[in-house]
Amino acid sequence: MSGSTFGKIFRITTWGESHGPGVGVVIDGCPAGIPLSEQDIQAFLDRRRPGQSKYATKRNESDTVTILSGIFEGKTTGTPISLVVHNKDQRSKDYGDIAVTFRPGHADYPYKEKYGFRDYRGGGRSSGRETIGRVAAGAVASLLLKELGITVRAYTKAIGPFSIPEQAYHYSEINENSFYMPDNATAEKAGEYVSSLMSQCNSCGGIIECTADGLPVGLGEPVFDKLDALLAQAVMSIGAVKGVEIGDGFQAALSTGKDNNDPFYMDEKNVRKKTNHSGGTLGGMSDGSRLILRAAVKPTASIAQSQQTVNESGENVEISIHGRHDPVIVPRAVVVVESMTAITLADLLLQNMSSKIENIKKVYLQ
Repeated sequence: MSGSTFGKIFRITTWGESHGPGVGVVIDGCPAGIPLSEQDIQAFLDRRRPGQSKYATKRNESDTVTILSGIFEGKTTGTPISLVVHNKDQRSKDYGDIAVTFRPGHADYPYKEKYGFRDYRGGGRSSGRETIGRVAAGAVASLLLKELGITVRAYTKAIGPFSIPEQAYHYSEINENSFYMPDNATAEKAGEYVSSLMSQCNSCGGIIECTADGLPVGLGEPVFDKLDALLAQAVMSIGAVKGVEIGDGFQAALSTGKDNNDPFYMDEKNVRKKTNHSGGTLGGMSDGSRLILRAAVKPTASIAQSQQTVNESGENVEISIHGRHDPVIVPRAVVVVESMTAITLADLLLQNMSSKIENIKKVYLQ
């Protein structure tokens, strides 16, 4: 199976299955000398860990990470960093009923057609548990960005129909509610909504917003490797994400040129923008302003309501999916979006060093 590697210089390869012995990631191309510990990575993994609220799957996993290579005396060595998280609470028997039945909203059917077989125990490589490797790598990428004064932050903007108005953002409240929303009042309404869906054996989706501050001007390339294009690829590769927008996104289609353009002005010696409809990118490159990205996350596909489907014998059947599943995947996906954004930015920063000859001279002649 190809397609498990992302990045050019800062390259990550995730591995493992939901119900296998473990999952993990190999990070290649990380510069030497960055302070890194298992605690740094664990802090990220704890944000996506299951069982932390009544709105999350009850699968009991500590998601404890072990560093296998690439670290010596508390710092990266420049060699591949290998990270593993062992699976400890698999219940493969929960999936016995769907061994020969295609679950609506899942990858079962195309997976079977493409490879001729599939791991029906939680979806195998299509499982959300694959994102553990992404989050572990995102923790490392975020430390690299921190060395350069760059911060990446993601949070839930909307759960179902309950969206936070721009004027109501309170970033200090992100970790005060189960949904990682920067507004406790909206989070309370969202909780009532999700609880009502749970009573109906149903699920919902939402929107995750991610920002990056401190980016230099010029990250990304003007043609195929645009900053926004690579971010879209990175975030759209997350299984539950069905749409990505930068800045005003689809709202820009309703605007006019005069309203959508961001006027420039001089702030002492720096070029600034009065507005940020572009979301921090122009012509596929960062423009020095805040990067703003949003990801649309679909409702959790595994629901206990009866649904129509087809089995591997070509028969029309009904299915109701049991086991431990999130009624809303958005809160646990917040750190995944943040991680994929950080990985993309780290990779582009390393690529960008060779864009000017004076940059190369600084390394080799000074």
